[in-house]
Amino acid sequence: MTSLADWLAGQSVDPKLASTVASMAAASVEIAGVLRQAAIKGQVVLASGTNVQGEQQKALDVISNDIVLKHLRENAAVSILISEELEEAVHLSNDGKYIIATDPLDGSSNLDVNVTVGTIFSVLDAGKGMLQPGSAQLAAAYTAYGPATNLVLTFGTSVAVFTLDDVGVFQLTDDEVEVPPATSEFAINTARERFWDEATTTYVRENVVGESGRAGKRYNMRWVGSMVADVHRILMRGGIFLYPLDSETVTKGGRLRLLYEANPMAMLIETAGGRSTTGKQGILDVVPTAIHQRVPVILGSAEEVQRVEQLYSTSG
Repeated sequence: MTSLADWLAGQSVDPKLASTVASMAAASVEIAGVLRQAAIKGQVVLASGTNVQGEQQKALDVISNDIVLKHLRENAAVSILISEELEEAVHLSNDGKYIIATDPLDGSSNLDVNVTVGTIFSVLDAGKGMLQPGSAQLAAAYTAYGPATNLVLTFGTSVAVFTLDDVGVFQLTDDEVEVPPATSEFAINTARERFWDEATTTYVRENVVGESGRAGKRYNMRWVGSMVADVHRILMRGGIFLYPLDSETVTKGGRLRLLYEANPMAMLIETAGGRSTTGKQGILDVVPTAIHQRVPVILGSAEEVQRVEQLYSTSG
């Protein structure tokens, strides 16, 4: 087996970039350990506050953020942390080359029912400022805390999957992940149908009618409600994830955050041969205007995303 440390040592990237990824991986190992004991310690309940998004925090949101911050403070290569849980960016006391943008514990609302949750992160060049498009990312990754703990990572050339072993070391289990171009699964929250735009409504209805629809095949719907869980399934076996702009989220610009949710997931999916879009433009082309900016997110198997893009192009 090849450990993450050995794999990173063999990559043609700046050693300080590799060490930045290693620090986030170490934070993930610690978070995985905390999650295993969370229910026993009563940590799946809500904390007393809300985050900058106005969302109620679980105790584990705060704990996970603190773990990430601790590991990054120990790495002189990182100068700035942008976190979903913090209103302002944290400027660490060094002149490090890199920025980490992260959702320390994505999907935490599912913790009380033991659903897969995760840590998502993006690495950017600190010399270019905090508001960079996704195409400028130097690395993107997520850790999925499920029956196994997987770290899924890209530097932009391929997507590798690592699995946490029984002694706390990430071991390489797949180094050439490819998203199948076609699929018969879609992931969307159908309870929001009344808010959808025309393109989304048309796409889903075409799928639901099955063989008689535009795609000429039967579809299944899958929706976990944890972005890491939904995207991990799509990355492994194909599918499409949709959280489009709708009449309720339009004033916020969308539901998911660009810098630390949409961009890293889009980079992973596109590197693996899939596609991503807001419906109007490629996610990786969006130039951010704020660190907590929200955008619509549609990503997954290339043929399905292209169908959605065509519907947007003709729906006005």
